[in-house]
Amino acid sequence: MATISVEEKVEIPAGIESLEAFRKWTRSDQFPERGRIDFISGRIEVDMQAEAMYSHGGVKAAILRVLLNLVWDEDRGEIYSNRMRIASIPADLSTEPDVVYLSHETLNSDKIHLVPKANRDDEFIEIQGAPDMVAEIVSDSSVVKDNRRLPIAYYEAGICEYWLVDARGDELVFQIHTRDSKAFKPAPVDPEGFQTSTVFQRRFHLVRERNRRGHWKFELKMK
Repeated sequence: MATISVEEKVEIPAGIESLEAFRKWTRSDQFPERGRIDFISGRIEVDMQAEAMYSHGGVKAAILRVLLNLVWDEDRGEIYSNRMRIASIPADLSTEPDVVYLSHETLNSDKIHLVPKANRDDEFIEIQGAPDMVAEIVSDSSVVKDNRRLPIAYYEAGICEYWLVDARGDELVFQIHTRDSKAFKPAPVDPEGFQTSTVFQRRFHLVRERNRRGHWKFELKMK
């Protein structure tokens, strides 16, 4: 199999046809430092699109601000973002969610295994297993992946909760998905617009308004 070049920016080496081979590549010096490259059910998906400032970066910052404070103040566990890779053998998955949450209970269990960096037993580069919660923020290039392929893979990986945000259009979409017997199901929205997170045991509502420059600013409200 020949090496595959994507947009002349990413070269996928020959022989990357399994999750095991893909994970080995991600831990090598040859793995690209830019872009998002996922392995989902035997399919390698490369996204080199730059992160949108407001509909992606602004949303992520708003979510992280609230969740980081919650997790820190109540000593609940750990929150990660930006190139924190998770892998699941049962789901045939390796990906980098926009937000990842690990409770202390999960960190102390056999639900996950932290993969160390080469020659560093005190530093880790991959979470193997099932985090408590992951969040994805939809971009123009990830619509189908975030809405269809990843929810199935995250459920099969055993992840408890999946948050999905789409802030690109006229209507802001924010949906918390919790585990049902066979798939994720949307959490009900109360009359005030809040949804209950079973993972955080809080209710959340994402809102936006224009700032003084006319740009969107986002706020994740919590009860």
